[in-house]
Amino acid sequence: MPRAIVAAGHPDTAAAAAAVLATGGNAFDGVVAAFAAACIAEPVLASLGGGGFLHARPAGAAPLVLDFFAQTPQRKAPAADLHFHPVQADFGDATQEFHIGRAAMATPGAVAGLFAIHADLCRLPLADLLAPARQLAHRGVAMNAVQRGIARIVAPILRADPATFALFASPAQPDRLAALGERVPWPDFATALDALVAAGPALLHGGPWAERLAADCAAGGGHLGIADLADYRVAERRPLTLDYRDARLHLNPPPAVGGPLLALTLELLAAAPLADSGFGRPRHRLALAAAMAATSEVRAALAPGEPPDAAHQAAGRQGFAARLAALGVTGPLCRRGTTQISIADRDGNLASLTLSNGEGTAYVLPGTGIIMNNMLGEADLAGGGFHQWPEDSRVGSMMSPTLVDHGDGGWTVTGSSGSNRIRSAILQVLVNRIDLHLPLAESVAAPRLHLEGDVLSLEPPVAADTRAALAAHWPRLQVWRGQNVFFGGAHSVSIDADGGLHGAGDARRGGVVRLVA
Repeated sequence: MPRAIVAAGHPDTAAAAAAVLATGGNAFDGVVAAFAAACIAEPVLASLGGGGFLHARPAGAAPLVLDFFAQTPQRKAPAADLHFHPVQADFGDATQEFHIGRAAMATPGAVAGLFAIHADLCRLPLADLLAPARQLAHRGVAMNAVQRGIARIVAPILRADPATFALFASPAQPDRLAALGERVPWPDFATALDALVAAGPALLHGGPWAERLAADCAAGGGHLGIADLADYRVAERRPLTLDYRDARLHLNPPPAVGGPLLALTLELLAAAPLADSGFGRPRHRLALAAAMAATSEVRAALAPGEPPDAAHQAAGRQGFAARLAALGVTGPLCRRGTTQISIADRDGNLASLTLSNGEGTAYVLPGTGIIMNNMLGEADLAGGGFHQWPEDSRVGSMMSPTLVDHGDGGWTVTGSSGSNRIRSAILQVLVNRIDLHLPLAESVAAPRLHLEGDVLSLEPPVAADTRAALAAHWPRLQVWRGQNVFFGGAHSVSIDADGGLHGAGDARRGGVVRLVA
């Protein structure tokens, strides 16, 4: 029987996990190794200067969530002094505005999170788990098409700071992005990993790295101070649990927003008879779009970072009921840059890790190779407006690493990247698995839709009758030319009741699967 299975967004990320799993590590050892490797292999999406969530199910135990997402600063710097400006990211068929600069940095939790995962759940020494990432940093990761495409999307951010661009630049032509196949060594990052093994997370959380970061923020228009870093804490939370059809879902709980909103959307869909609709048919697509629209209206009524309460959920259900009637889908009404790593091992340990650095803020912590986040520059996270965030609070997140108990002894481990497309990507994987009974690989690969305001985006192919039905209610219908990074990256794995392991890497974001013998 295979030892474990890994799904991740880059071959080197998955290989790092596989290497430690093959030497006797568990799923959580694998996720720490992949975590560190992703910071080099997927550097726009993951960084020790960002944050994230681990949804863990230790074998024989209840699921738990380790929240090490970004925290807002304890004090705001004077508005006149802030270093903060917009840039446009071009996805090809759509653009998205982000904001960067030192005032876009929130307190990072990734370093603290990595150490918390290791202390609570791992078997092997930390030095062994970071060894694959250290090796990658010394030799460099060969630039592949997906990562180069992502780098081109955010090129205005990378070019805004010479130290940031140097981590992506061709060694032969330093004014250009690395070409396909070129390797860019990160020796400072290898040194930083060694320093963390020797000194621990205090380097960033109150030590010399904190002092340098705080000094640069004070001099360069940022908010962060030493106290922000020294006082940061990882939080252990009970997941938000929802029964949906025959499955029990474990989602990311408040103060994250993505899990509660995903739960609301699924509660709405419980009213729609999807099992007999057929994938991609009008009934299926109309129900999804209507549920997304009702959830979006609930979200628009919330304060920044506020999860939906009972009153908002009731409003969402009422709005959805009206939509179902109007669309003719009837039935009884019942109750950002980011990467995903999913691992299951044969002992029954499950790990769903979602990491984000935003898109990076065009600042590298000197001497470390660590690109800092721009979480305070995400329009999707800002809610009440830039610089209006509550002080010393977790930043609201759409990330929702998810575990699904199918009730027969089998589990699915999923989650997604994709900024404000995270919820729609996870939702559709879950519906495909639970309602439409598609195999895992098909559930991840199937064409997606995403509703943003009054624009309904669809991946092809779209049947003519489905397109006509959707266009009647969403005239601003946009059918994309093909699969696109825009629609997220739901790298997923599953384990059957008999221990069989399956994996699906999402091709939209370079997903790969590694089976560990």
